[in-house]
Amino acid sequence: MVRGSLKRIVSRCWRQPFDGETSCKAGDANARVDGLLWYKDIGEHFTGKFSMAVIQANNLLEDHSQLESASSFINEHLFGYIKKFTTENHGMSADVINKAFLATEEDFLTLVAKQWPSMPQIAAVGSCCLVGIICSGLLYIANVGDSRVVLGRLEKALKEVKAVQLSSEHNVHSESVREELRSLHPDDPTIVVLRHHVWRVKGIIQISRSIGDAYLKKPEFNKEPLLQKFRVPESFEKPILQAKPSIVVQKLQPKDQFLIFASDGLWELLSNQDAVNIVNACPRNGIARRLVKAAVREAAKKREMRYSDLKKIDRGARRHFHDDITVIVLFLDSQVISRDSCCAGHSICFQGANAGLSR
Repeated sequence: MVRGSLKRIVSRCWRQPFDGETSCKAGDANARVDGLLWYKDIGEHFTGKFSMAVIQANNLLEDHSQLESASSFINEHLFGYIKKFTTENHGMSADVINKAFLATEEDFLTLVAKQWPSMPQIAAVGSCCLVGIICSGLLYIANVGDSRVVLGRLEKALKEVKAVQLSSEHNVHSESVREELRSLHPDDPTIVVLRHHVWRVKGIIQISRSIGDAYLKKPEFNKEPLLQKFRVPESFEKPILQAKPSIVVQKLQPKDQFLIFASDGLWELLSNQDAVNIVNACPRNGIARRLVKAAVREAAKKREMRYSDLKKIDRGARRHFHDDITVIVLFLDSQVISRDSCCAGHSICFQGANAGLSR
């Protein structure tokens, strides 16, 4: 079964911070569980219908409360800050979202400082965060980490729905991300290290931005009693990782059909266009679950095994075949969006807790 903590994290990722939550909760009668798969096939949202699904591959962490401490904390604080700063700003803006991310980060680092004496390993807890906000016909996408959002856009001349990637990923497998880190830390020759054919920040983590991960942001948490495997040997003065999000703002158009928000586990197995093709060709009901299954089938194919056999492998061992995968598909109703106003903004928050694991 998908563990309760994971279901709670995922179900809380769907928010309407200005009008209240949707009915997608862990106890929702429309939510279903199938082995390691948790899903809600179809639901109503102000801007259209949505579908969501998650499949677990990783085993339980040593303390799953640490896993929740990052993702749950973001859900409980980020949207409040978005609402607060939107009110103060008299409207939504990229600056509002940036301030909300940084305020949430500051609050979490304060929490780490308070819990450090009794639970020092919380310093190695962090989360990626991908947020989508639709307000007054504008789409705001903000991201730290390596989750991704892809837009399905109808190209009438070609009679095709094309994939348009909207988010920038902060993963050091990208040369541009490695160069950004090197420019920020010109005196540190080991800011990015190639280890076992994988690039990592300080040889530890693959992402360059996150909320949390205090041990890579404040030197006072890079010491005992934090576990040795998380500590950076060299002292540092400036944060190694950032919490500043990459933000994209664009006007939604009638030809914009849907948005696919997904963790890196999906994109490791399906291309942007493959995912868009599946959503475009299939019924809306259950489409997120269909995407997850398509990715798992691809994972089985790569290992030359049957999908049915891979499904029998339990979490923990399943991680050798694919990562955790979480997907939210939001269908866009252009008529509803055109009538939307900023006081009725709607948000998706999408996180992946790393809990000190290499990424």
